[in-house]
Amino acid sequence: MAADVDAQTTNESKPLIKVLLADDHALVREGTRRLLEAEPDIRVVAEAGDGNVAIREAERTHPDVAIVDVAMPNMSGIEATRHIKALLPNIAVLALTAYDDDQYVLALLDAGAAGFMLKDARGQDLVEAVRAVSRGESVLQPRVAARAARRAATGRVQTAIMPPPLSEREMEVLREAARGLPNKDIARRLNLSVRTVHTHLGNIFTKLNVGSRTEAVLLALRRGWIALEDTEDVGPGIVSESERS
Repeated sequence: MAADVDAQTTNESKPLIKVLLADDHALVREGTRRLLEAEPDIRVVAEAGDGNVAIREAERTHPDVAIVDVAMPNMSGIEATRHIKALLPNIAVLALTAYDDDQYVLALLDAGAAGFMLKDARGQDLVEAVRAVSRGESVLQPRVAARAARRAATGRVQTAIMPPPLSEREMEVLREAARGLPNKDIARRLNLSVRTVHTHLGNIFTKLNVGSRTEAVLLALRRGWIALEDTEDVGPGIVSESERS
């Protein structure tokens, strides 16, 4: 992908996070853009007012993160997420919704969303969520994460389990990620550097053709590569204080 600014880095040498905003309210998009672009490591590269345009803009700009409003005209955010993930699985989709309903949110996760946030969240929480999903972190409330894990495990296809296309170390990292641990905690538990954990997660996402740990964990549960017990110690749904750096 072509670089937008200084080889996609900021003056502080942090990777620039490219964001697509999809919301049918222009005023909301304008406010969200200003909020995000006040941060040195985030750049909004495209906007969309409905699901169809969101898909086209995702194909055109290849963002790292797509912030998708669930209630949009012509195509819902759930359907738009499903199409975006089918075309560009490496994009992390962060859904915005006014509905705190587990079944509704589970539909988003089934479509491939990395996580969701309620529309009444604080602005700084949205900024941290964008950074989190760009790192492959999950943005889920623990109760939703636990329910999604149970549903994925219950829905596992009852066929001969094929071995996962992951190394032994990558499976260790995936199991720790399934517990909801942030990358720094995974690094400490496995005696690795945070950079090495990032590398392993990137390799996991590439091999599994997903864009977030949420998708990787749910896929591993469905395939029987990890057990439901591996997710019992589900951590906080967004970013722990130790990750705010």
